[in-house]
Amino acid sequence: MAEINGPHDGGSEPDYRFTLANERTFLAWLRTALGLLAGGVAVHQLVPDPNTLSTILAGLCVVLAAVLAASAYPRWRRVQAAMRAGRPLPKSRMLFLLTAGILVITLTAAALVVFS
Repeated sequence: MAEINGPHDGGSEPDYRFTLANERTFLAWLRTALGLLAGGVAVHQLVPDPNTLSTILAGLCVVLAAVLAASAYPRWRRVQAAMRAGRPLPKSRMLFLLTAGILVITLTAAALVVFS
């Protein structure tokens, strides 16, 4: 079997439903990144009397958004290539990182509410 390097190289064409589901997942990761970015900008611009906690909260949102956006396309590409080659889908560390990041953001927001 030929080496598959790109998301559309070699292998066999996967069922279009799986390709579209992979694309929807990619777009969901991007929407989540945009939501985090908007949240970070909103905290930075709208919190009256900004303090260290609000700055940290805004920064966490923006950093997590950047990491998520940067990892969305490589993940889509790996999944697409695996489907074409008939291989198992690759595991993603981003699920844990996103969950942990949102937990940290939530705890920071709670601290901002309590201590402000």
